[in-house]
Amino acid sequence: MTVVACPTCGKQVEWIEANKFRPFCSERCKKIDLGAWAEEKFVIPGGAPSDPLDEPPTER
Repeated sequence: MTVVACPTCGKQVEWIEANKFRPFCSERCKKIDLGAWAEEKFVIPGGAPSDPLDEPPTER
């Protein structure tokens, strides 16, 4: 059986199908993590997306 640490609180969690909140230990920890993403406390590095309307049209 695989055991992982809850990303929010660090509690050890069994990675089993019965745990509907995996990898989190509870719904509370899952919502805390979601809230952190919504507040942009976590980001995925990368440049700003380009706007296709700013590019010249391509020839066909």
